[in-house]
Amino acid sequence: QVQLVESGGGLAQAGGSLRLDCAASGRSFSTYDMAWFRQAPGKERAFVAAINWDSGTYYDDSVKGRFTISRDNAKNMLYLRMNSLNPDDTAVYHCAATRLRSRSTYSESRYSYWGQGTQVTVSS
Repeated sequence: QVQLVESGGGLAQAGGSLRLDCAASGRSFSTYDMAWFRQAPGKERAFVAAINWDSGTYYDDSVKGRFTISRDNAKNMLYLRMNSLNPDDTAVYHCAATRLRSRSTYSESRYSYWGQGTQVTVSS
């Protein structure tokens, strides 16, 4: 089992940058596939980016080229570097973890463990 705690959210101006951190507790962090999802007001939670246990990465088209997902297995940490932010990036961002390999990387149903979320607000 793994517990996840996000940090690093806040207020940014359009065009600015933020980095989100996700601290994982528990054993065998390196064996988990990790992801970031976000939920904007009035919308369903949506996939942002993922990084697998073997460091393969995946991005939603809306963030490709602007966001970078990474992990540090020695520190049990997951990161999301967000550049060129725009107001459409405003949402609560959640990190998620799974050891299931059989479902789509992009589907929230694949992920067994979730953090409580961190708010990102981008002003125009």
